[in-house]
Amino acid sequence: MHSVLFEVGPLTIHWYGVMMAVGFVAALTSWILLGRTCGRDAQSCSDLLFWVMLSGILGARLAYVAEHWSEYAAEPLTILRVNEGGLIFYGGLIAAGAVILLYARRRREPALPLVDFSLTAVPLAHAFGRIGCFLHGCCFGKCTELPIGVQFPQGSASWITHYHAGMIDKMAPLSRSIHPVQLYEAGYNVIIYTILIWTFRRSKRAGTVSGVYMVLYSLGRFVLEFFRGDRGERWEVLGLSVGQAVSIPILLLGVALILGAHFWKCSLGQSDGQ
Repeated sequence: MHSVLFEVGPLTIHWYGVMMAVGFVAALTSWILLGRTCGRDAQSCSDLLFWVMLSGILGARLAYVAEHWSEYAAEPLTILRVNEGGLIFYGGLIAAGAVILLYARRRREPALPLVDFSLTAVPLAHAFGRIGCFLHGCCFGKCTELPIGVQFPQGSASWITHYHAGMIDKMAPLSRSIHPVQLYEAGYNVIIYTILIWTFRRSKRAGTVSGVYMVLYSLGRFVLEFFRGDRGERWEVLGLSVGQAVSIPILLLGVALILGAHFWKCSLGQSDGQ
């Protein structure tokens, strides 16, 4: 796997940036199609995407930089190279969630139904983002002898980690065989996306979709973190990775939303599309 799609003079196009863009387009398409069933027009979906995309990327990047500050302290300008990878999903999710609440307040519409609608497309976009991670070589998995294992080329993040750990020598063309954990998560996100669309179309209570997403994703993320091979490069909280530590309150909030949805009178309703 190679992170660079192509180069034209000084311009370098990375697979990570391309897949991230594809993910946002896929999310917008999903919103537009779903919006036809609940009174949200294409323009309102496009406006929503702009703010979610901006806040999501910013939040995810700031979270990654905070966790890997030693890598950026000497050259702060490299913080701007988002297209080369380096995002933490939970940071983007929290930032985008806050912006969605503000967006709903500005439009004077109930916040929870908008959050439900917005979250339906998040796992779809996230799936493409994880494919981008796989092509870029970041967020790599642990070593495995299973046939499903993959190897990354010399100079990749996994190769460098294995070299410094004494697992391969400096002439090795490939890393050790590792779990394609990025693809595991991409596939799991597609499953979540399917469940959320089904839930959105049938649920009559605001908060249900959000709760289902939080429960499903946090559970999957907690488990998949055990397959990550880059955990030693990241912070830990009581023996858990940051992703696992954050998954716990997200899971509890999701359960609370699902239970609370049965007692709240606020239904999913319809937007005026303005």
